[in-house]
Amino acid sequence: MTTTTAVPVAAPQQATEVSGIAASDPVRLSARGVHLAYDQRTVVHGVDLEIPPGRVTVIVGANGCGKSTLLRALARVLRPSRGRVELDGEDLQRLRPKDVAAVLGLLPQQPLAPEGITVADLVGRGRHPHQGAFRRWSAADTEAVSRALALTDLHDLAARRVEELSGGQRQRVWLAMMLAQDPRIMLLDEPTTYLDIAHQVDLLDLLADLNETSGTTVVMVLHELNLAARYADHLVVMHEGRVLREGAPADVLDAECVQAAFGLRASVVPDPVTGAPMVVPAGRRRGRVA
Repeated sequence: MTTTTAVPVAAPQQATEVSGIAASDPVRLSARGVHLAYDQRTVVHGVDLEIPPGRVTVIVGANGCGKSTLLRALARVLRPSRGRVELDGEDLQRLRPKDVAAVLGLLPQQPLAPEGITVADLVGRGRHPHQGAFRRWSAADTEAVSRALALTDLHDLAARRVEELSGGQRQRVWLAMMLAQDPRIMLLDEPTTYLDIAHQVDLLDLLADLNETSGTTVVMVLHELNLAARYADHLVVMHEGRVLREGAPADVLDAECVQAAFGLRASVVPDPVTGAPMVVPAGRRRGRVA
């Protein structure tokens, strides 16, 4: 795999270039009536979604609700069976993969690294979208890789082979590769997988810092509702392939929403640290819903 935005879907015969997007302009990503299917079975039904540029969007929902499938479509990995995904108003499927990779970065659930590759070499592959046919490795590329390694605390592991690392360390390597890519929009599918709670918070803090300091749009699929509510500017709750609710976490997440999306009885109270909504499940054996 050469970049985090490798696209297995065949490119269309005619492609348009990403044009008119200045470096300082926000890039808009949206779904327009998107239906997504596997083997003729529709799993996402007519989703309309505007990703707020320069903000952190988190998609949540029960297993099998279509949240990761929708993220794959937003990343141009999966072609809609109906409707379309747009990047600044252009059909994402009609853009050249290299142009898309210069704007969108994807961290999938289970990325695979070439056997024997070192951490530094894998992170360096994130620079491929910025290199033309005749452009050689530059000082800017070296600086981008060094910065990505520093941000993910991987400098000491740069010479190690990726397969020698723990699951959590490998997850940080893939994140560093996407950071080296320097995309305008970062798409992450369950990025806290394999991480203990301390490293989950560290990673989400890093993404929040990147969003705040550079205006990078972040779109994540998360399982942990309370982390989603804490870090999201825009929360999208999916249920059975459709958007059930979306908006600011305080406007979206309540006991009724949790029951509808997850079939879970719970109280929703203010997070004592941030004031964001916090879900407190009511188990069958212990506790009760206030």
